[in-house]
Amino acid sequence: MKTTEDQLNHAMVEFYEKLSSWEQDVVKDNGHTLAQIHTVEILGGHGPMRMKELAEKIGVTTGTLTVQIDKMVKADLVTRQPHETDRRSILVALTKTGHQLYEEHDALHLQLTGELTVKFSDEERVQLLSFMQRINAEF
Repeated sequence: MKTTEDQLNHAMVEFYEKLSSWEQDVVKDNGHTLAQIHTVEILGGHGPMRMKELAEKIGVTTGTLTVQIDKMVKADLVTRQPHETDRRSILVALTKTGHQLYEEHDALHLQLTGELTVKFSDEERVQLLSFMQRINAEF
């Protein structure tokens, strides 16, 4: 018999795999890579960021991010701006097009969240939110 920890582990892995598959399906026909969509999601949720901070959030090197940002600038999704107080830093920000993509993708996430939790009570949704916030705080 599997322990609760084993079952929870497998449930979390299964959820991750299903969410990843859903993400792949959502972005496959929109002309952008999953990495670009994740970058748009981070910038849309947090606002303009330094390249180093953005690379850390995405989990890539600044060199890898530079190549990706170059492509995203060409696609009119982001801009590079000098940092106001740190001349060595460059801020990456969403363009109008990038912000529209963020809004569209965020709406899809909101729809999925609604579909996944439609049978949950308001109390269960609050509880799930609390658990998710606690889990995210551990990263």
